[in-house]
Amino acid sequence: MTSASDARDLQTQLEQLTTEAFRPDLAEIDRLSTLEIATLMNGEDAGVPGAVARELPRIAAAVDAVADRMARGGRLVYAGAGTAGRLGVLDASECPPTFNTDPAQVVGLIAGGPQAMVTSVEGAEDSADLARADLDALDLGPDDTVVGVSASGRTPYALGAVEHARKLGALTIGLACNPDSALAAAADHGIEIVTGPELITGSTRLKAGTAQKLVLNMISTITMIRLGKTYGNLMVDVRASNDKLRARSRRIVALATGADDTEIDRALTEANGEVKDAILTLLAGVDGPTAARLLTEHRGHLRAALAAARA
Repeated sequence: MTSASDARDLQTQLEQLTTEAFRPDLAEIDRLSTLEIATLMNGEDAGVPGAVARELPRIAAAVDAVADRMARGGRLVYAGAGTAGRLGVLDASECPPTFNTDPAQVVGLIAGGPQAMVTSVEGAEDSADLARADLDALDLGPDDTVVGVSASGRTPYALGAVEHARKLGALTIGLACNPDSALAAAADHGIEIVTGPELITGSTRLKAGTAQKLVLNMISTITMIRLGKTYGNLMVDVRASNDKLRARSRRIVALATGADDTEIDRALTEANGEVKDAILTLLAGVDGPTAARLLTEHRGHLRAALAAARA
């Protein structure tokens, strides 16, 4: 149980965070019309991309480091609590259907476990020990990356995850929304998207959450581009697991090759539904097994396999 002294210390720490600052100019927001509040929120959100833009060099450096390790078989692991943890789980869960990654390749850890996705798990975010246990269950190695996500930059779960991962030799990234954060300082790559005080005091699911989502989008998407999971801006590693995705697969093959429906059907059948293989058979004039072999030899990079086939 937290003592009165500890509570006062925590209150002092929170008062020093820009994400927790009180906005006197918004003290009467509940008296405004719905349209006025929506206009205010939209204006606040408009500043988030600019805050992200100021950190682009650091984001790019972090992504390059992640991609290098994942190309050697490493994993990308997000660790956070509350909104930050949910955003990490969301980003991780969208990688398999979008990029055909193994579910164990991009992992989202949230303080308190899966139940914390839909309900608050009291005390979980305050436990660095819980973060260490969650990471130990993954048996981290030097090719893995752990991204600690915390708006405040001081959440014990996220901070504990980064500190423990670094001791284990993994690459670490600290994503925070306050300057001079402990989380960024503890990581190999610190990214601080300073979005300022929230419309509702301390509600970091707002601007800070939006900023975190934008950065996580960049980390996973650009990493997958670097790993050859796209061909141009086409999702050529998409997993056709339902009718919509099967239709999308056909469209991707059509956009990449300009082939007609009959040719696309033949290529996808010969390639067992694999979009990359189908594109390669059509563009390089090779059969399905040859396409599969070339892609394996070039680690799934369609452009490289296509160049080899044409050579």
